[in-house]
Amino acid sequence: MEKTTGIDRAQLLAGTASAALAAALLPACAARAGEKRPGEERPGEERPGEERPGKRPGLRHHGVVYTVGAGETPGTAFSANRMRRDIRVIRDELHADTVDVTGDGVERLTATAAEAAERGLRVWLQPTLGDVPERDILEHLAETGRFAERLRRQGAVVDLSVGCEFGLFVPGIVPGDTVLERVRNLLDGKVDPVVMQRRLDRFTAKAAAVGRSVFRGRLSYAAAQDDRVDWRLFDVVGIDYYSYFADKAHYVRELKRYLRFGKPLAITEFGTCAYVGAPETAGMGWDVVDQDKHPEEIKGHLVRGERTQAAYLGQLLDVFDSLDLYAAMAFEFVTPDAPHRPDDPPHDLDMAGYSVTKTLKDRPDDPASGWHWEPKAAFHALAHRYATARAAR
Repeated sequence: MEKTTGIDRAQLLAGTASAALAAALLPACAARAGEKRPGEERPGEERPGEERPGKRPGLRHHGVVYTVGAGETPGTAFSANRMRRDIRVIRDELHADTVDVTGDGVERLTATAAEAAERGLRVWLQPTLGDVPERDILEHLAETGRFAERLRRQGAVVDLSVGCEFGLFVPGIVPGDTVLERVRNLLDGKVDPVVMQRRLDRFTAKAAAVGRSVFRGRLSYAAAQDDRVDWRLFDVVGIDYYSYFADKAHYVRELKRYLRFGKPLAITEFGTCAYVGAPETAGMGWDVVDQDKHPEEIKGHLVRGERTQAAYLGQLLDVFDSLDLYAAMAFEFVTPDAPHRPDDPPHDLDMAGYSVTKTLKDRPDDPASGWHWEPKAAFHALAHRYATARAAR
């Protein structure tokens, strides 16, 4: 196991009672113009010891998405102790160098980011509060961004993403009261593309301005593949990437479109579900769950395919390596609310999840049941690739 130097927690929190309080206390004022403070890098700069573009070919940073949230049941509520164990596994067993901390709840986000930084991981911090008024989303971003700046000044390597696929998560851009309603309206063509783009541009500019006001490091945004984004607002182009092609050349051709902006390209999500045929759904693999049934049920007669999921991740990593991309974060580490039921395929919700681990509940029908995760074939495939990349450095 590689020894990794992290950040001292006491120094990081500077005497505050919790990560959330540290975020709240961080001053929002910007550094004086032209003054470079200790530990600060300008957007695009590398810290000592990091590879500069062109020094070594291949994907530069290998990561995984770690989603934090309140949980849908008492048994899957956020647990700081569980999170700390997971972060250690991400570093020591998955061999990732980067963790994309995403989700909502400033306390959950900042506590997880602090743990990842203390363990010596690069942090890609991405608040994704959704289905609430714009003002609440921007305030949530600002508070999270202030903590990201505090981490960065304490010596952590942090990128801040101002959010994820605003058209889906921010009310008012696409018609619909919830994320699922907005997805359906997009799929059904019940959207005025001109109006949608104008609203998306307006909110993206607001979010970028808020991010810049509180954070002095590299700023990004996780866009959907077909989104039109003014990337002049950001330092790193971020794309949630779920394409499927039989020929590697098609992936290369498609991804090169995002390199034309002359900025580093981060794949902020990539992955697929654990059933045969899932990669061909191009990001809609999750849409095989009948949510009108209670309990929810897998539609049709899917064949579980952990190797299918693992093979797709490997194919995309080959492509990302060939293009020398800045970073790629596999989606995702664990999905507690989509448990694996090996003896009950119609209710094996893990098949419709993207996680590289499978959740197993002690009492499958009990909302308060304890649970644990076990690695899937995708976990082992990523761990091998990531360990090889780490050794090469």
